[in-house]
Amino acid sequence: MALAQSSEGMSRQAPRITGTDAEVPTGRLRDLARRRKRAHTALLRLGSPVYAAFLQMEKAAYADGALPRKVKELIAVGISVVRDCDSCMQWHIEQAAKAGAVKREVFEAVEVGIEMGGGPATVSARFALEVMDGVFGP
Repeated sequence: MALAQSSEGMSRQAPRITGTDAEVPTGRLRDLARRRKRAHTALLRLGSPVYAAFLQMEKAAYADGALPRKVKELIAVGISVVRDCDSCMQWHIEQAAKAGAVKREVFEAVEVGIEMGGGPATVSARFALEVMDGVFGP
């Protein structure tokens, strides 16, 4: 996907969500999701009180309030680009789509991340674009 793609083509596409998981292409994205789920399961099985507290904080942070969940997920997408966290980008793009975000909204959140992170964030944005194609289609 090119950064110069028209906004018209990006805003009309609905997310491809099935069940509880977004469809992602095989390879790196699927492996990333699998590793994230495995770590989640292990931390729960080990009874980590720190991880349990993190999950509660996450639930509270992303709950609808003055800002709806969708907006909060879009904020997290931009932060994920700045932090260069592939797993974070994948998770928050998928969650934003599930919360009703369209591709153009996610793209603009990625652009905010680029602006806040400067040149290095453009490298992170490449991965975000791959995830967007997996969630919303090319």
